[in-house]
Amino acid sequence: SILGAAPAEVVFTSGGTEANNTAVFGFSEGRQGVIALPAGEHPSIEMAVRRLELRGWQRATMPLDSQGLIAGSAWNDLPWDSVQIATCLLAHNETGVIQPLQRLAELFAERRIPLHLDAVQAAGKIDVNFRVSGATSLSVGAHKFHGPRGIGALLIRAGTRLAPLLVGGHQEREHRAGTEPVVLAVGMARALQLWSEQRDRWNREVALLRDRLEQQLRETCAPVVVHGHMAERLPNTLNIGFPGCDGEALLVALDLAGICCSMGSACASGSSEPAPVLLAMGCTKELARASLRFSLGRDNTLDEVDEAACRIAATVRRMRDRRAN
Repeated sequence: SILGAAPAEVVFTSGGTEANNTAVFGFSEGRQGVIALPAGEHPSIEMAVRRLELRGWQRATMPLDSQGLIAGSAWNDLPWDSVQIATCLLAHNETGVIQPLQRLAELFAERRIPLHLDAVQAAGKIDVNFRVSGATSLSVGAHKFHGPRGIGALLIRAGTRLAPLLVGGHQEREHRAGTEPVVLAVGMARALQLWSEQRDRWNREVALLRDRLEQQLRETCAPVVVHGHMAERLPNTLNIGFPGCDGEALLVALDLAGICCSMGSACASGSSEPAPVLLAMGCTKELARASLRFSLGRDNTLDEVDEAACRIAATVRRMRDRRAN
């Protein structure tokens, strides 16, 4: 009910990656054509789409503007006669930018094109209503809202035919074979319930922490570039570029300083390539490689944010001085 879905529309998965894969491969089963998606989607979608391309599918990429939003006229250029599937992040995992998707969902619905929403980052941070979204399917992952790892869900609109990714059993109304992890499912539901009961207060407090960190880094690390700062963002996500720094070296130095952060998606850790979403937003490779993501949670405190800002600023200054010399 918190996610605006009927019980029969919920299929438990091992997490967001499996839910996304199930949607992409399930909707493409027995079809051929074009899959439409924005640039810079999560690797669990991007890699699945690449596999479809090996099978003869084509992709239609919707460009992003400088704030990470789907460009206003992007859907006008879609090959509507060939599009068979569409997928989109509701809130981006790297920038936190929230896509206003109502009009796009309406366009796909009018043409009876299945639309999958990747809401893994959004659920448990902002209001997500499957019924209102107009999507055909929607994915969530429990650990993103303090639930247990190893459990997620794919919401599938009633009456939708979707080929299962896992076969060999009749569980989940034959949408996903395998014994359901009941304890994990209960944990996920309870975590979502706890968030729902305190959502306004928690979101307000986390946004305050994020904004405080952002402001202090603007003041102490200038010049900086805050990606997507003019768009609506998740309350906990800050993606910021530090021109004059090497992102990988900065990441290592901050780790040694006791600061947890990331370059790009956690699912792409170990990659030295610049984040595709930042390139799609018009960033140079140099700026994209100098950008890091900081994520805050409801367990963080103002003192932690202030201390983190001091350590980050000192590390950035040291690295810039070293490169200058």
